[in-house]
Amino acid sequence: MTADARTAVVTGASSGIGAATARQLASAGYRVVLTARRKERIEALAAELPHAEAYALDVTDRAAVNAFAASLDHCDVLVNNAGGALGAESVATGDPADWRAMYEVNVLGVLHITQALLPALTASGDGTVVVLSSTAGLATYEGGGGYVAAKHGAHVIAETLRLELCGQPVRVIEIAPGMVKTEEFATTRFRGDTAKAAKVYEGVAEPLNADDVADTIAWAVSRPSHVNIDLLVVRPRAQASNSKVHRTS
Repeated sequence: MTADARTAVVTGASSGIGAATARQLASAGYRVVLTARRKERIEALAAELPHAEAYALDVTDRAAVNAFAASLDHCDVLVNNAGGALGAESVATGDPADWRAMYEVNVLGVLHITQALLPALTASGDGTVVVLSSTAGLATYEGGGGYVAAKHGAHVIAETLRLELCGQPVRVIEIAPGMVKTEEFATTRFRGDTAKAAKVYEGVAEPLNADDVADTIAWAVSRPSHVNIDLLVVRPRAQASNSKVHRTS
């Protein structure tokens, strides 16, 4: 099947990595279905892209996810991008409500949409599931307990699903970015405190941007069908680990 006949669903496509991924897949000839809670944002983006459509969706709402899946005529690629972080408190002081919210979107959201679309992905004869996790899903850091726990969950979904689908015509790809500077991630994490958000990237000459990560997703998805990129970790050169970053000031 040629790329221009293939359908890719991208969750969390209203901004950042999700929007950038939608643009790159659309430019590669995919019919792209953009999903996110913010309807106006994805409709505006869909209007810019060839062969794109928008569907307002909260991946934590299982009934809504099921209705979305039923509305699709087919699906070849699923990019599980919806997610995010809330707070940077210690385990001792973290708000359980924040932990629950992060688990709902980063773990159960991935589960809901993947379960709902897996029959269509399998029926395509050449399906691909992408889980956008994080280096937080591979190693921990202080102040990241809730987000790290959630992204470890996303990592385990990808790893387990790959084992369970072995022999089926579906690839499972995990992309784990390190420090990425987007317009909303850190600001959302710090509840709109732009000063705190800016400090995350302070002195880092070139953190990754959304296009850098989208490029790795598009590359992994576009490999020949027999090639599976199990896990791709991508960081800026200035970041050696979650806790070691070179800063010029």
